[in-house]
Amino acid sequence: MEDLIRLLHEGQYSLVVSNDDIYTFDGRGVLDLYRLLQDDPAILYDAQIADKVIGKAAAALLILAKVREVYADVISTQAATLLREAGIRFSFSSEVEYIRNRTHTGWCPMEKACSRLHSAKDIYDSVRQIMESP
Repeated sequence: MEDLIRLLHEGQYSLVVSNDDIYTFDGRGVLDLYRLLQDDPAILYDAQIADKVIGKAAAALLILAKVREVYADVISTQAATLLREAGIRFSFSSEVEYIRNRTHTGWCPMEKACSRLHSAKDIYDSVRQIMESP
C-alpha cells in the first residue's frame, strides 16, 4: 500500500488502483470509480485503492466493487462507517465530518445526495441517477 500512496502523491493522481497491474486516474469526484464499476469492474475486484478523497458515494462504489483495501488522504465519517461495516480494510490521513464542495462553501453534492441513504446499493442507485442525468 505504501507504494500506491507514494504513486498517488508523486504522480498527483486522484486515484490509483492495484490489481495485478497499476492503473492511475486524474478525474474529479467519483467519476473514475463509477466508470470502472460500469465498464470494467474486474479492475476493482479484490484491488488495493489509494484515493485523494473518499466520501460516502465513493465508499459505496468500492464496497459494490468488492475491493480488498483502501487508503484515502481524506475520508468522511460516513464513508469510514460504510467501509468498516462492509469489512473492508482502510486507512487514511484525515477524517472529516463530510466532504466539502470544490469551493469549500458547503457539502459536496454527491456526499449530500447520499447522506441519508444507508445501503451501498441505495447509494449506488443515487450516484447512477446523478451521473446519467443530463
